Amino acid sequence: MTSETPIIAKRRPAIVDLQPGVVYRWCACGRSEDQPWCDESHRGTGLGPIEIVVDEPTRVALCQCKQSGKRPHCDGRHGDV
Repeated sequence: MTSETPIIAKRRPAIVDLQPGVVYRWCACGRSEDQPWCDESHRGTGLGPIEIVVDEPTRVALCQCKQSGKRPHCDGRHGDV
């Protein structure tokens, strides 16, 4: 069975520091225990992670409600869900 509707992990963004040379995998399904990162809990959902790579050290706000129109970045929609 597949479920392509992500679940809300948290109703606030995760503020994280990203480093160059690292491939980050943002959880798109909301099921990961290691939010906002993928722990492979999406298997069978039809929702895979989104990879993030940066060229320089960067602080970002990553969506945890999984409803953002700018995935994986937060766009404030968590206030509406």
